[in-house]
Order: sequence, then structure tokens, then C-alpha cells
Amino acid sequence: MTPSLVVLTDFHAVPNRARSYAAGLAVPLKADLLLLHVRHDDLLAPESYGDSYHTGRGEQKTAYALQDLATSQPVPTEVDISDEALPYAVREAVRRRHPLLLVLDRPDPAITAEELVASTALNLLSRVPYPLLLVPGADGDACPPRRLLLAVDGQPFGLRPHQDLLRRLLCATQGTLDVVHVADTEHGGASPAVVLGTVRENDLVDALADSCLHRVYHPTVVEGLLQEAARLGADLLVVVARPHGFFGRLFHESVTARLLRESPIPVLVLPAEAEE
Repeated sequence: MTPSLVVLTDFHAVPNRARSYAAGLAVPLKADLLLLHVRHDDLLAPESYGDSYHTGRGEQKTAYALQDLATSQPVPTEVDISDEALPYAVREAVRRRHPLLLVLDRPDPAITAEELVASTALNLLSRVPYPLLLVPGADGDACPPRRLLLAVDGQPFGLRPHQDLLRRLLCATQGTLDVVHVADTEHGGASPAVVLGTVRENDLVDALADSCLHRVYHPTVVEGLLQEAARLGADLLVVVARPHGFFGRLFHESVTARLLRESPIPVLVLPAEAEE
């Protein structure tokens, strides 16, 4: 089966970076695209569209516009328009396509509230645990990304069935991978051997040298991660979101949410396996 990327698209958004970024990533991955539009969603079809959007004529215009977008992409692209709630629409797309990842746009905060984007992403991750790439709306994102930075907290995690995703990205883009661990004090946090061990145990890449690890001491995890990403010139930040407990809440949910709201570079969230 040809690999694919599912783009959650709002075709009205003029600077929809997620769509162009996904297309640029699909080329080296030799992947197809699926443009998934959900008619009844606060993020993908907000009330500001007006009543005419939900008329028969408005829905027809939407379908035509998305088909035009599909034909202009550099890789084979299909369109799916759903009347289901977003998690159900995404779950069905995942069931049918088994994509490599989902791609979501983070529009300009002047257009869409950052909290809505973060809450939508976290809701998806908790209901449909699947790799999710959030792309900032600003121009200039390097695509395909070639310097990946993986943020880990030093605690064990498992990424099956998505443990090969980073390897595929690195092979397709000829990229590099660094690892960052943020501790609040110089003597706090897990040891370098333990931190790297959590990554190596998942067999995420073919080889990971000790020099790939960057330990950062900062009282705020998010600021420490973003500062290190800027210092290293990273163009993709990868974070592990660990489900916890019966309700599937994300471990460090506030950290994940802040990164989704504030990161100036794309963020790839990898959902870890639930703990036994």
C-alpha cells in the first residue's frame, strides 16, 4: 500500500501552511495525500463562514474548491468531506488509509484562537492516538525538514506501532536527529545514559551517538525546549505524548499544549503506548 498523509484542511484559509508543508513532505516520502475536510467543526468550519456555507450550494462550492486543490498538488491527492465529528472522521480515515501521520494547520492567532487549535489537537490525540504534525501558519518553515530534535523526559515510553516513523522521515529527507532533555537543575533529571536508553530501546533510528544528546537546565520545560531548538537550528520538534490513566489524559498535557501553541517550528507529536 502506498503511504499517505492525511491533511485536516480548512480550504478557506488562504495561508494554509499544513497543506503545502504536507505536499513538500509527501514528495520525498513517496506518499499520497488525503485532504480531509469536516463540515461541522469549530476549527475547520467555523461559524464565521456564515449560513451560506452550510447550504447545498455552499457545500457544492466546497467540494469543487477541494477538488481543485487536489489536482494542483505535486503527488496523487484525494478529497474526503465528512459530516461526522472530527475525531470520528479522523478515526475512519485512519482505519481506511493507515497513514504515516496526520497534519494540522496552526493559523494566525488573529484568525483563529490558539487555544482552539491546541484543544483540537489534544482532543484528537486522546481519542485517536496517532502521530500528529502541527504546522505554524507563518511562512519559512523548512520542508522537508532536515534537522529533527526529539524531546524526551527520561521516563520509559513505547511507540508501537509508529516506532519506524522517525526512521522513515530521516531516510527520506537525509536528515539528522538530536535529542534534548530539559531538567530544572544541573543535578536534576535522569542521567544521560538513561535518557538515551529510552530512545534506543524503541529502535527509532539505526544509530544514535551519545553526542546527539543535549541536556538543558531551565526552570520551564517549554522555554528550555524552544531555546535549544533555536540554538541548534532545528526545523522540526518531535515530542512524545504519553497517555495516562483511564481517561487517556496526556502526560505533561500543559507542556504539549504550550508547545502546540507557541513553537515557531512544526511540532510532531508521537503518542506513546498506554501503560499496562
